[in-house]
Amino acid sequence: MPDLIAPTTRLRDSWLAARDEWGRGVHQDGSGLRDSDEVDTAAGFAAWVAELRRASDQSVPPPQGLVHASFWWIVEDDSVLGAISLRYRLNDFLLRAGGHIGYGIRPSARGRGLATWALGRVLGHAAARGMDRCLITCHVDNPASARVIERRGGVLEDVRDTELGRLRRYWVALPAR
Repeated sequence: MPDLIAPTTRLRDSWLAARDEWGRGVHQDGSGLRDSDEVDTAAGFAAWVAELRRASDQSVPPPQGLVHASFWWIVEDDSVLGAISLRYRLNDFLLRAGGHIGYGIRPSARGRGLATWALGRVLGHAAARGMDRCLITCHVDNPASARVIERRGGVLEDVRDTELGRLRRYWVALPAR
């Protein structure tokens, strides 16, 4: 049975195996990994995990261009299967292209419903934070992700060209808590 957990150094080897399955240098939606992050050493990985955990601390200003966010790993039996993140607000870039939620499932774990399951859990977290709706985007050439968003109530607002490419932009209404 899968679980959402906060990033942890305990699963470093599993996370690195998942990263290598994606491919080094390949963007992993929802992971919070940036090109400048050094994760191959134990110290670098620990620093990155600490940064991900700190991103939700609203008493500390986020780095320039970023917003406060929570990050989770999708884990089953100590195997990292993917990642998902919830951004607490939208800046101009996120409104155009990135959205509130990003997620990615490692290639060998796809087709099991993990993204739909994880998105449902994170939409619950968003509602608990008092958010009334979430913007979620996906590339037009990713019909699997579009189906995930639609299964969780996503209503297509538009398709547009952005700095991330041609994207489908969906809004998901959240229940009042």
